[in-house]
Amino acid sequence: MISGPSCFETTRLSIRRLTPADEAKMFAVYSDPVGARFVGDGQPIERNEVLPWIEKTQTNYAIHGYGMMAIEWRQTGEVIGFIGLVHPGGQPETEVKYSIARDWWGRGIASEAVQGVVAYAHADHGLNHLIATVDPDHLASQRVLAKAGFSLDRDQPNDDGSVTREMVWSAPEPEQLRGT
Repeated sequence: MISGPSCFETTRLSIRRLTPADEAKMFAVYSDPVGARFVGDGQPIERNEVLPWIEKTQTNYAIHGYGMMAIEWRQTGEVIGFIGLVHPGGQPETEVKYSIARDWWGRGIASEAVQGVVAYAHADHGLNHLIATVDPDHLASQRVLAKAGFSLDRDQPNDDGSVTREMVWSAPEPEQLRGT
C-alpha cells in the first residue's frame, strides 16, 4: 500500500494525495486504450508523461490546496483509480476529473468518488461551483455526474469538429439547505 496524506473517505473508498510511488498505477489506468477513450484527447498516456503529471499535481497542492488524488479500495488499500479537482490549461473554473481502472467499472466506484469529491471541494475548500467535461457519447459518465448533482451547461464545439459537453455543479443556496 502506498501512503499519501488522506483527503477524505467514503463508505468504500479512501481518497488521498498522489505520491511519486503512484506512477506505475497511474500509467496502468491512463494507458488502457479502452479507459483512455474518454479521457483528454482520447489517447492512452505515455509512460514519460506520468511523473511530470504527478509533479504538476504536487505544485497544484501547494497553490490550490487540491489536485489529482488516488482512489483506494478501503478493504485492501489497492489503488483503483484517480480523481481530482484541477484547472486544466490554467482555466479559472475548478474541474472534476476522474478515471477508474477498467476491472473496477460497474460497481458504483465513480459515483461514490465523484459525490465524495464534490462534498470535499465544498466543505474543505469552499468551492461553490464546479465543472466537469465529458464526451457527449459517454452516457455512463454523464449519469455519474448527474447523481452528484451536475447538470448540463452547454456543448462546446472543438477545433477538430468534436464536441465537449460541459456539466456544472453549484452549491445549494443557504435557504435551500434550510428547506425554506
